[in-house]
Amino acid sequence: MDEKITVITSTAVPLPVENVDTDQIIPARFLKATSREGFGDNLFRDWRFDKEGNKVESFVLNDPRYSGCILIAGKNFGSGSSREHAAWAIHDYGFRVVVSSFFADIHKNNELNNFVLPVVVSEDFLRELFNTVHADPKAELRVDLPQQTITNLSTGRWEHFDINPYKKHCLLNGLDDISYLLSRKSDTEKYERDADHY
Repeated sequence: MDEKITVITSTAVPLPVENVDTDQIIPARFLKATSREGFGDNLFRDWRFDKEGNKVESFVLNDPRYSGCILIAGKNFGSGSSREHAAWAIHDYGFRVVVSSFFADIHKNNELNNFVLPVVVSEDFLRELFNTVHADPKAELRVDLPQQTITNLSTGRWEHFDINPYKKHCLLNGLDDISYLLSRKSDTEKYERDADHY
């Protein structure tokens, strides 16, 4: 699967809930697996399903009007424990971008390490995005990683977002930390050869 992220244009799923912690993203009882696959089935498990395993029709992931690979979340997304499984679940479900006005630092880095792009926007712009998508579930957003911009295509309004340059390079090229090091193998070997001359 190609993990590269460049420009993504998609409809979005709105989750206007603040302080969503990692236990709500992926409950602790599902952390036993060590493979990253399958976690999407239990993303927001206790919100998506009741105790009998029936779908909670009012929850946004069960609402057929909303779809897409962009999740719009409330302020302070990913707080709580540092479990990387939360980022695995978001990626495995199919989200490639999460938009919020604030991310917990560890979760933000976990998303970046798992080919999910966390986009931080102003609270005013976040409100606009929620309003746009609630008014028209088919409204699209464009996330341009090379330019580091996110655009509400319904209104034309856009904002710039920040990202660590190294993580940006990795996402643009579909590289995790190990594959990045391997991609620099010839440079490393040249450095070592040159160093031997001193």
